[in-house]
Amino acid sequence: MNIAGLPAMTSVLEHPCFNDEAHERIGRIHLPVAPRCNIQCNYCEHRMCADIQHPGWAARLLSEAEAVDLVRSVIVERQAYDFVVGVAGPGDALANDKTFHVLASIRGMHPQLTTCLCTNGLLLDDRLHDIVEAGVRTITVTVNVTDSRVGKDIYSRVHYQDTTYQGEEAAAILIEKQFLGIRGAVAAGLHVKANTVLVPGVNDEHLLELARQLRDTGVTVMNIMPLIPAGKMKNYRPPSCGELQRARQQCAEVIRQFHSCEQCRADVIFLPSR
Repeated sequence: MNIAGLPAMTSVLEHPCFNDEAHERIGRIHLPVAPRCNIQCNYCEHRMCADIQHPGWAARLLSEAEAVDLVRSVIVERQAYDFVVGVAGPGDALANDKTFHVLASIRGMHPQLTTCLCTNGLLLDDRLHDIVEAGVRTITVTVNVTDSRVGKDIYSRVHYQDTTYQGEEAAAILIEKQFLGIRGAVAAGLHVKANTVLVPGVNDEHLLELARQLRDTGVTVMNIMPLIPAGKMKNYRPPSCGELQRARQQCAEVIRQFHSCEQCRADVIFLPSR
């Protein structure tokens, strides 16, 4: 089989996590190769778990060889590049060198395949060259606030350049690095989506301003997700369907919204029927 001759996706509009119309038509594979994380979100827990749908969870970590073999086996089986491959955990993609080794290996073998990654954005500016060199053209950054006074209630700590920061200082550093990185990524020609976790009573009144700043920084689509109570926020309530809908409608006046997010695991494999 001449794998190099298979058809490839040609537009970000065909990315299932950027375009609602592509969500059920284009497959997605998350490779769980990035265990380390450099921040602590109050709503986050990292677990090895095989049977519960939860962002950042995976049954187990894959080695570089296992990840590359998985992708190749799917291509051979489907005879098509009708899916995207991403790294979305279990930790932060950019805090793990293996992310770049895996994506570069996949690019070398399957240059037609669309690759992507998800990140908290702390290292986005620092590792932008590595991202581009690995062939990644679409990234998702989780950005929850623009105000560090609000951010201190969402983030417990941030570890950057061998120093651990806490409270409002941690949030301020993260926010600054996120927007610096997004600006650089957009300037480099990458397509950027923002994920935002809606936490009632914490950041719900700040989302419209966040949407404006994301738009002005060059983000093309925003994905507002409901809080899944966990970690230090295990006793917080998730937003109601009405609250989530209102937030999306309000922000849609500023920036395009993505509505089909399933808050996937770090090892999700979804391949649509043909």
